[in-house]
Parts: sequence; C-alpha cells; structure tokens
Amino acid sequence: MGGEHGSRVSPGAHSFKFRFRRSYSLALYGSAASNQVAALEREVGVPLIERRPGGLELTPEGAILLGHADAIAERFELARSQLATAAHGYRSRLRLGAFPTALAGLIPAAIDRVRLDHPSIKVIVDEGTEGLAARVRSGELHLAVAFQDSALPREEPAGVERSDLLREHFVVAMARHHRLASRASVALADLRDEDWTAARSDGLIVHACRAAGFEPNLVSITHDQLAIRALIGRGLAVTLAPRLLAEPFGDLALRPISGPGPTRDVYALVPPGDRHPLVAPTLDALRDIAAGLISVARDAARAPRS
Repeated sequence: MGGEHGSRVSPGAHSFKFRFRRSYSLALYGSAASNQVAALEREVGVPLIERRPGGLELTPEGAILLGHADAIAERFELARSQLATAAHGYRSRLRLGAFPTALAGLIPAAIDRVRLDHPSIKVIVDEGTEGLAARVRSGELHLAVAFQDSALPREEPAGVERSDLLREHFVVAMARHHRLASRASVALADLRDEDWTAARSDGLIVHACRAAGFEPNLVSITHDQLAIRALIGRGLAVTLAPRLLAEPFGDLALRPISGPGPTRDVYALVPPGDRHPLVAPTLDALRDIAAGLISVARDAARAPRS
C-alpha cells in the first residue's frame, strides 16, 4: 500500500470505490474487475465478497461499503460537473429544472432578468417534478425549483440546499359561465358533484377534496396547461389552480376558496459548495419575481369579480 501510515490508495482502488455497485457483480467475468475487488479488500483490510458455488455474495463489511459507494460516486460526479463548468466560466450553459407551473410563472421572468446583466448566458430549462434534488446533487442541474404540500413536514433533501421562495395559495378555476362563477368565493364542498381535472390522482388537489369530505370525480389527469384550460373553459371540469397561473388562466373564472384550502411551498434547490457563477443572480431574480407575483395575486384577489 505504501506511505508512512499505509493510507495511500491505488488508482484502481479509487476507481472501484466509485463503481463498487456496478463492478462487484462482474468480478467473476473478468480478471480486471476481480483485481479491483482484491485491491480494495487489501486497502480496507477485510473481505468484501464471498465466492460461493451459486455466485457472489457480499460480506457484512461489503454491504457496509456498498451503502457508501453510491454517495461517493454521486459527489464525485458533482465535482466532475462543477470542474467542467468552471473551465468554461461564464460561457457555460446554466441548466435549470422546474415543475410545470414554475416554468409558466417564475422561470421565464427570472431568466429574462438575469440576462439584463449577463446577455451572453445560455440557459437550458428542463421540466420535471420527480428527482429534481438528485439531479441538482449530481450536478446535472445547476438549480431547480420544486414544491411541497405545506401541510406536510418540511422537506430537506440530502446533499442540496433549499431556499424558500413563496407559500402559494390555490383558487377554484371554473368556466366563466359556471353556476358558481358569480360567487365571490367558493367552498370546496360545493364542488363535490363536479367533474375534476388534476395533475395526479393522489396529489394536493385530491387531498384537498378529501379533506373537504368528498372524493373528486377525475375525468382528466394531466399536467398540460392548455388541455386544462380547454376542459375548464368549456365547462367540462373544474380544478384548483395555483396563483402562479392567475395570468395564464385569466380567461377562466378564478375564485378564492371559502374556508380551508391547500397551500404549497415553492423553493429553489442548489448544490452545496462551489456553484455555477450565475446561480446567485438567478436565485435573487427568482426571489424578486416571487415577491412580485405575491403582490399581483393580492391585488387580483381584491379586484372586482368578472
């Protein structure tokens, strides 16, 4: 092993540490992988794999190391991505991920604001709801905008930093000719006999209906805002819309919820340590845009109903 304290690790052992999950199962099929296993066993001082007639099995010590291998590989990929970004400096592309509503109400305005000071920046925007934290943690995304139901315990994804943007309220969205559109506000219980559209069959909208004492009759499950607007505008369904969609859904009747209603916390996720140089100004822009949207939503809530 070498070194005064016997702590130097060979390049092969380092490589295997990062690829332990994938490599150990191949050890019987190639001498190189077997050599990596043997080198790592010498490094840690314990056997990691038992070779039995039926195949390979991890020892208890091997299972412990395997539990750490993914985290090591993930941070290595993050470091590699950050180094590649640093090499390109400000000419690098800023990679953002966000859930669909944020793509309509937050992200475009924030990018537009960042470009005022950084006109040459190139931005790649990727829609997503699942796995955003993991993609930021690995370096695939420089920043992501996510949300959670405010009624649930606060989420703190491991390996990333969370920056809160706003707590968003929902309104009832229905056709302008809907029987309840003339009301200043609408109780969810009054919509129990309506057909509904929602993004998920077990998401925030469905949970809110259940809390109001009924199971919504879902006739559409979609994230597509154009489809949602078309269904609602023709009186084929109702839904609960986040206030971020107040402007895109301006052709519908949007009414505050009378009584308890759902809220969600919208937040940004950034990697720990060194970040893309434009993450900080993008976060600032997101905070400013979020504050402005809150102000607009409050003004709209006080405006006369149409």
